[in-house]
Amino acid sequence: MIYNMIKKLVLSTAGFLVNILFMALLLVCSTTTKSYSQQKNNDELKVMTFNIRYGTADDGENSWMYRKHNVIETIKNFNPALFGLQEALQLQIDEILKQMPNYSYVGVGRDDGKFAGEYSCIFYFKNRFDVDSSGTFWFSDTPNIVASKSWGNNITRICTWALFRDKISKKSFYMFNVHLDHESQPSREKSAELLVRKINQKSLPVILTGDFNSGENNAAIKTILKSGLIDTYRKLHEKKSNEGTFNSFKGETSGDKIDFIFVTKDFDVKESEIIRKNYNGKYPSDHFPVTTILKLTE
Repeated sequence: MIYNMIKKLVLSTAGFLVNILFMALLLVCSTTTKSYSQQKNNDELKVMTFNIRYGTADDGENSWMYRKHNVIETIKNFNPALFGLQEALQLQIDEILKQMPNYSYVGVGRDDGKFAGEYSCIFYFKNRFDVDSSGTFWFSDTPNIVASKSWGNNITRICTWALFRDKISKKSFYMFNVHLDHESQPSREKSAELLVRKINQKSLPVILTGDFNSGENNAAIKTILKSGLIDTYRKLHEKKSNEGTFNSFKGETSGDKIDFIFVTKDFDVKESEIIRKNYNGKYPSDHFPVTTILKLTE
C-alpha cells in the first residue's frame, strides 16, 4: 500500500514537472515569435534609428554595462520591424541578438570591414524579411576601399545598406544607415553628396536612417532634402525649439535634431516620434532614438 502511494506521488510529481517544462517552452517560443506574429497581418513598417553610444566608452555610471538593458528595453517597447544603429560595437550587437533573437542584422565594423570598430548596422525581423543583397561603403573618394577617408574627417565613416523583400507585402525596398562625421563640415557635405548619388542609383523605394551630426539648416541635410527624400518627423510635426536628439545622458532637448529617418515618396508616413523615455532618471544613450511608422504605397 505504501509502495502504491509513493508510486502515485512520483508519477503525479513527474507529470507536474513535465507540464511546467512544456509551458516554459511555449513561453519561450511565443516570446521569440511574438513581435513578428503581431505584425504578420499588417504590412506597416515600424522603423527606428538609434545611436547607442559605443560600448567601450568610459562613461562612468552611463557606461554600457549599466545601461544595456535600458537600450534593449527601449527597442523592445517600440518593437521595430527594422532599426539602424550607430556606434554599435560587436559586443553590443551580440548582447542585442542574445536578448532579441527574433532579429538578425547586416553590417561590418568600419575599421577592417569585418568586426573591428563601430558598425552602422541594420537589424530586421528575420522571419519577416529576406535580404537579397547588402553591403557597406566608406565615405571617401574611394568608397569601396575599407577604412578609407578623404574629406577632413579624422574618424572613419561608413554607410551600410540592404535590399529587403517583405514577406507580408511581397514588396522590396532598400534601407541605408549612416553615421556622418561630428567635426568636419566638408566631410558631412561630401558624404551627403555621395549618399544621394548611391540612393539615386536605386530604382526601388528607399529608407535612410542615421546620426547625421547635422541640423536641418546644415548644407548636408539640405542636400538630402533637395534630392527628394522626405524627413518623416518633419512631415508630421511643425518645427519647435525642443527637438534636439543629442541629450548628453541628461535629457537635453535644446540642440538640433541630428538623428533622422528619411524616405522616398513611395512611403506614406503614419507616425513619427522622438523617444525621450528614461529609466529612473537614467537615459539609455546620449542620443534619443527617432521612430516612424510607414506604409509602402501601391
